[in-house]
Amino acid sequence: MTDTYLHLVNSGFTKKLAKQLGLPRPAPLRRHRAGDPLVDGPVLVIGLGGQDGASTPQPDADALAQLLAGTGDTPGWDLDIHRHVATTETVKAVVLVLSDVEHPDGLAAPVAALAAVLRRLAPGGRVVTISRTSTADDAPAVAAARQGVDGFLRSLAKELRGGATANGVVLAEGVDVLAPSALGALRFFLSTRSAFVDGQLLEIGSDAGTFPADWEVPLSGRVAVVTGAARGIGAAIARTLARDGATVVVVDVPAAGEALARIANEVRGTALQLDITAEDAGQRMLEHALGRHGHLDIVVHNAGITRDKLLANMSRDRWEAVLAVNIAAQLRINEALLTSGDFTDQPRIVSLASTSGIAGNRGQTNYAASKGGVIGMARATAPLLAAFGGTANAVAPGFIETEMTARIPAVTRQIARRLNSLQQGGLPEDVAEAVAFLASPAAGGVVGRVLRVCGQNLVGA
Repeated sequence: MTDTYLHLVNSGFTKKLAKQLGLPRPAPLRRHRAGDPLVDGPVLVIGLGGQDGASTPQPDADALAQLLAGTGDTPGWDLDIHRHVATTETVKAVVLVLSDVEHPDGLAAPVAALAAVLRRLAPGGRVVTISRTSTADDAPAVAAARQGVDGFLRSLAKELRGGATANGVVLAEGVDVLAPSALGALRFFLSTRSAFVDGQLLEIGSDAGTFPADWEVPLSGRVAVVTGAARGIGAAIARTLARDGATVVVVDVPAAGEALARIANEVRGTALQLDITAEDAGQRMLEHALGRHGHLDIVVHNAGITRDKLLANMSRDRWEAVLAVNIAAQLRINEALLTSGDFTDQPRIVSLASTSGIAGNRGQTNYAASKGGVIGMARATAPLLAAFGGTANAVAPGFIETEMTARIPAVTRQIARRLNSLQQGGLPEDVAEAVAFLASPAAGGVVGRVLRVCGQNLVGA
């Protein structure tokens, strides 16, 4: 659905009028297109000493800068990397390397260096922090500094304008700053693939993961199943996985067969008409993938329904229908995959949760319970896949422009669009990009996590 307001406040007379009246002026977001450069301009890498901290050891920042620029022994990304910038120079991205911080005092110099260049951050720019997890085993000062990065990053994201975003890569203890998943997450956050991901910190739990032979088609040779793929977010996921090189099996109910066939033809995959609540749904998915494509590597649980009512007015049938489709079916399908012996080659399970499952939403107790259940399921399923080099994770969309949100009353819809840091709704492809990243080989160290795609807001969708 088109956001007419966004277009009006970015064109002609209405743009000037909106500025004079102090109205929200969301910036059009630049989204990924094939052939786009990773970052089309200068990238500033700041370590603990800031831009003038030559006397402060910055091993992680130095190593990262070398790799990103391609000046070290490891093949790099050939970005235009700077450790210092002139006072008039525009920057497209800033990487703030805080993985070595051991005391809150240590944040002052790098944060001051970032503050000095924020006004020169280009529209649609990126700020990415690299930090470490805070645990109960840390010294109090270390824990304070590491947890402080969390609050700093989330607050900074709310201050940026012009479609710029701020996100964080959080390394578990022992994970190297150059680990495949650390770099994979950094690449995702720097790129236009993460246009509607803002204010998020993604933990990298291990050094697992591998670099794809080609970053443009990281899923080459992989076979993926996407449920609920006939329209909306599911169709966008199928298109994005296919763009990234995967062979895609699209799944939806028989009633959506015609639309499903169109998507299958578009992505050059195959279609499977199936009610995912059937007892044998997992086995039928596996048989289709093995029979038609030889193997199955990625399963995206996207299919879901809503039956909204205030709890006082909700029938048991409404409750049970939502839980059956949104979580019970996924549990049954996962069990079939895990016990089959045919889902063992670095498998990926990515489930669609929702910000409703994190923050709750009025009139959605059943939906929120199911989506909260998805988050718990992903966390508990991940260890079961670890022996095969696999992962299970969840993506939690916020307000996304779909047929579902188009049915929200007009005024409520406008308010929901503006209640995030980017002041607009996301698009189905924004969710699809996050799913594709978590399904990629470079996300092997992201285990049991939830990645919100919500423009930095907690509004049920």
